[in-house]
Amino acid sequence: MFPNFLPSQVNQLTDPKAIAFIQSIERIALATPLSQHPILTSYIRQGRGETPILLLHGFDSSILEFRLLLPLLATQNETWAVDLLGFGFTQRQKEITYSPTAIKIHLYNFWKTLINRPIILVGASMGGAAAIEFTLTYPQIVESLVLINSLGYTCAPTFSKYLFPPFDFFAVEYLHQRHILALNLGTILASFNPKILLAIQCAMLHQEMPGWYDAMISYVKTGGYSDLANRIVQVDKPTLILWGEADGMLPPEDAEKFQQSIANSQLIKLKNCGHAPQLEQPQITSQHIFQFLNNRNF
Repeated sequence: MFPNFLPSQVNQLTDPKAIAFIQSIERIALATPLSQHPILTSYIRQGRGETPILLLHGFDSSILEFRLLLPLLATQNETWAVDLLGFGFTQRQKEITYSPTAIKIHLYNFWKTLINRPIILVGASMGGAAAIEFTLTYPQIVESLVLINSLGYTCAPTFSKYLFPPFDFFAVEYLHQRHILALNLGTILASFNPKILLAIQCAMLHQEMPGWYDAMISYVKTGGYSDLANRIVQVDKPTLILWGEADGMLPPEDAEKFQQSIANSQLIKLKNCGHAPQLEQPQITSQHIFQFLNNRNF
């Protein structure tokens, strides 16, 4: 059975692996200084190992983007994925302002409550920016860093913080309608490639959670991680930079910027791969991560 906090649309999924992954999602009532009430926080944990891996998803996404990568990593390591504050299937509370700072505080309390050991932090897209911010604030927690087509140099447009009603609603509604259009097209194309339909269904499932609109508006208005670029050079952890060469969202020169700024880093470019290697090339991505973990003094 699916966890009862998931939206009813989850019952439309037919892929056995996706279903098994979603059925393993757990929730914890997490105490944080952000609210008087615990935040119901969704996560997945699989595997065993000495140094846990913690996966952070991208903007307007969820732990489902790791449904292919996490089981592979869990064959050799204890591996976690968490829905960041304001995203995925983690509870959205009206009194919270959803910002990078709030995301960091929530993530720290999640780590402290459930893991409480040094970790290997893996961030994809916006999750990469969140991973960098977390590493700079809590360097004693993070042993190594993996950035997958990470935000940091290219972030939200500056106008986003000045959105006001009703334009803030329209901006977020655009995200929702874009997914609906893709789902309708995916239904037509599914007869050729069922993976298309599954990917779209998983990508928009969290948008049916209570408070999605308000949390997205709150986060977009903060400008996201727009002030991070000048601090990336401060990262001193062994860092693997994985970059899909066919990324249509971020400029290719961002990959070199990360490598040049982070002293102890290695850049690997993935051919025939776009913005989401964790979904497009999970086997290759996991192999590169394992190689990195076995040889971090490059």
